[in-house]
Amino acid sequence: MKTYAILGAGGSFGIHTAFYLLDHADPKKVIGIGRNPLRPEPFSLNVEKRKNYRYHAYHITYEMDSVLELLDKEKPQVIINYAAQGEGAVSWKKSWRFFETNSMALAKLSEELMSRDYLERFIQIGTSELYGSVDVAAKETAPIQPTSPYAASKAAFDMYLISVHRFQKFPMNIIRPSNAYCPGQLLHRVIPKSVICGLTGRKLPLQGGGKAEKSFIHARDLARAIHLVVEKAPLGTVYNAGPKEPTSIRRVVELTADALGVPFEQLCAITEDRLGQDSRYWIDSAAIKRDVGWEAQIGWEEGLREMVDWGRKYLDQLRDWPMDYVLRA
Repeated sequence: MKTYAILGAGGSFGIHTAFYLLDHADPKKVIGIGRNPLRPEPFSLNVEKRKNYRYHAYHITYEMDSVLELLDKEKPQVIINYAAQGEGAVSWKKSWRFFETNSMALAKLSEELMSRDYLERFIQIGTSELYGSVDVAAKETAPIQPTSPYAASKAAFDMYLISVHRFQKFPMNIIRPSNAYCPGQLLHRVIPKSVICGLTGRKLPLQGGGKAEKSFIHARDLARAIHLVVEKAPLGTVYNAGPKEPTSIRRVVELTADALGVPFEQLCAITEDRLGQDSRYWIDSAAIKRDVGWEAQIGWEEGLREMVDWGRKYLDQLRDWPMDYVLRA
């Protein structure tokens, strides 16, 4: 029985990973570490009430000593890192904050962890955005072509991990997922924002008409990929994890409108495209299927039904929740 630690555990993907590990990995315990106390129930999904789960609010950049003290006390065999300054669209301003967390803090943490003999595997959750816009599905060996400071900061830490594994045997894997979604996701993301707009009669601003294509997976599929990599993958490998084909943002909104039972034209309004918008994120996930048997299983119908059910369940609390991304340290 393993002890798992999840960094960035206050976010929706970390929460769904905790649920998955508790349900499927037979863990000794799962430790969640995030920069804030857990958000209200629509976002935390009451994860803190689960047996063998404990959450701690420490900031990885500014409270590294507290993070390390907790890790040394709990001695997790597996550390899964979601902690990141996210949202590439806003990373053009105060871009140094993205490197502060996504590169510098994580490099400092990794160097400290090299002396901890309890650590068996460090799983970094990267991003498929570092490949930039592509015409064919990008393999893990594709050129790194970040088109935002956020993607560049994520790429920098990936390169660091690859080097310290190669020359210092740091026990790591990197998973570069496509865009994930799930109940509990904050409302600046297109799918939860579409759901709440549809349920409250507001117009979703559809940037650039939704022409951009992105690959999407449910966070539970991502959690399953993490578990399989922990159990089966050779150390040092980098894996893409996404669906076989990308989907245009317009089509995602159309499918969400269908799940809500409202007309597409009623749900959204066309707006200007955002700075640095890539035309297509698309990754080749053949390696993770070959090595550990993973492929995405949750289709749009099931995933969006869950999103709509979540929105309806918590609508009274979600209707006035902010829909804009707020950059914080």
